[in-house]
Amino acid sequence: MSQNHIGPDHVRHLHTLGPQGTNLEAASHEWLRRRGITDGTVELHSSIESALEAVPADGRHALTACAVYPALHTLVFGNLHRLRMVDSFVMPTHNMVLASTGAQHPASVASHPAPKGLVPEGARIREVLSNSQAAIDCAEGLVEGCITTIVAAQAHGLEVVRDFGPVPMVFTVHQVLAAGEPAQQDRVLEPAL
Repeated sequence: MSQNHIGPDHVRHLHTLGPQGTNLEAASHEWLRRRGITDGTVELHSSIESALEAVPADGRHALTACAVYPALHTLVFGNLHRLRMVDSFVMPTHNMVLASTGAQHPASVASHPAPKGLVPEGARIREVLSNSQAAIDCAEGLVEGCITTIVAAQAHGLEVVRDFGPVPMVFTVHQVLAAGEPAQQDRVLEPAL
């Protein structure tokens, strides 16, 4: 593949954090819509890291991530040899909510690490891999409450205790390059005289 195959115009398939109802799923569909890509796909994974391992290295696939994803810096700098950030955009998240199966003051709350600052003070936090997984864990009775999206809360029959509203968020798109494609140009700096 030559350098002219690098860039967002060649991406048709996005891989991101699932299960259904995550902000990253919504952002992936929005990115495809904004670019007018009608034949694109969005595949959901248990983590961004596991998505990277599953993505074909052909230049047509990319990861959708979020600026507040806890390990984004590690993902980017640990994979300079095969990833190139090709786009970013701002989009509001789904409404972020504290939801429960009925408890108005949940003692235990499932949350992804990114929004755990929304967990009520004094509640025990159960960290999970996504906002959608938080809703699943709450619906299954593993915790009394969760920080999740309104979409995931509704999908799992949870009661909204507090609605924090949508959050303007930066989402990033990282193209997975084909084998042999130069991802990063190494530069050797000459010492200053």
